[in-house]
Amino acid sequence: MVIDKKNFNFAEISITMLCKEERMRIISLIQHEVVPAIGCTEPVAVALCAARAAERLGTLPERVEVELSMNVLKNAMGVGIPGTGMIGLPIAIALGMIVGKSSYKLEVLKEVNPEAVERGKQYIDEGRINIRLKEDAPDGLYIKVVAHAEGRTEKAVICGAHTRFIEEEGAQAVQTSKAGEDVANSEEELALNLRRIYDFIVEAPLEEIDFIEASGQMNMEAAENAFKARYGHQVGNMLKNEESQHMVGDSTLAHIMAYTCSACDARMSGAPIPVMSNSGSGNQGIAATVPVAVYARDHKVDRETYVRALALSNLTAIYIKQSLGRLSALCGCIVASTGASCGITYMMGGSYEQIGYAVKNMIANLTGMICDGAKPSCSLKLSSGVSTAMLSAMLAMQNRSVTNLEGIIDEDVDRSIRNLTSIGREAMEETNRMVVDIMTSK
Repeated sequence: MVIDKKNFNFAEISITMLCKEERMRIISLIQHEVVPAIGCTEPVAVALCAARAAERLGTLPERVEVELSMNVLKNAMGVGIPGTGMIGLPIAIALGMIVGKSSYKLEVLKEVNPEAVERGKQYIDEGRINIRLKEDAPDGLYIKVVAHAEGRTEKAVICGAHTRFIEEEGAQAVQTSKAGEDVANSEEELALNLRRIYDFIVEAPLEEIDFIEASGQMNMEAAENAFKARYGHQVGNMLKNEESQHMVGDSTLAHIMAYTCSACDARMSGAPIPVMSNSGSGNQGIAATVPVAVYARDHKVDRETYVRALALSNLTAIYIKQSLGRLSALCGCIVASTGASCGITYMMGGSYEQIGYAVKNMIANLTGMICDGAKPSCSLKLSSGVSTAMLSAMLAMQNRSVTNLEGIIDEDVDRSIRNLTSIGREAMEETNRMVVDIMTSK
């Protein structure tokens, strides 16, 4: 890392530099959490679990029983399944068993073809799939598929993370994923805070973290591809047309909103376009990377600063998700957009203190936005999240921050984050149940 001694603020350097072992652990965490995904990750995780059950059975099951936690059911009901033109869980389950390969993880459906879709439709029409809510699920992310054929039964269970397979033994759960397939254990061992994240970002040699550049490239390509078609509510396309530019202008903020929403429009409509996910969510991956990539492009940010900003954004989102949980009543765009605001502030030349201001401004604004499932209208929520990210960064660069005298904001930025996640994880649980009741009773 080359330091510009003229402009560098040496007060920003922590007293204890992160050792290489600590850096490698953080890098491993990012590599496990920022991975490619095709389609919404909840129905894809259900398809993954169905694929593993069918593989264990060694044949296409005659019938399957699927049990899902409330959050998985909520996020899988209204979203398009890639390559099918269909919505919802039944086709995802059928295709997972027909053409899915569990070794593909969150790209389990990448070999879907028209013939497989027709076979899947027939499988559904024959009434072979039974889906139900598991009220006493041990985790917010829980999927169990029990497959039957020729008098035999095999099951697969995912719990705690989208690719984390476990074996249930009575009240016990034993992880069966291969080492490195998920980060459930790594998260427990690797305690992050915003200061540690910032120190890592400014200290890590560029060659150790430049792999993160692929996340921005992949998600920008997804947005560009989506502009060429008409997906979902076409929020991204609308923001790019000439009439809208008369309203919102041809600004960086407008570009950030258009590109972010475009990628989300495609993904939620089931377009077979891969995106780089974050913490098990493609939308979170989009919101954490696209605003940073667009700002860097518009303002001709140098590559090193851009790479460090991408890493900061992605790692901040991972950190917040550690205490919020994989799935919650709180919309994940809040988490990812907060990461993006940090990355934008960094590219604006912001200090650690100013990055903390951006986080507080985000929490003060967006806390309480509910998650009512994955669906095309998620692009509207992302537009709110990423526009707030830009506003929060601009305020932070003016040294303006919501204070600890206002609402849930604490003087300490990490306590402010925990206030946000406590509300999303605990206080909004009853809201979550009501949302699911409304969705399932329509």
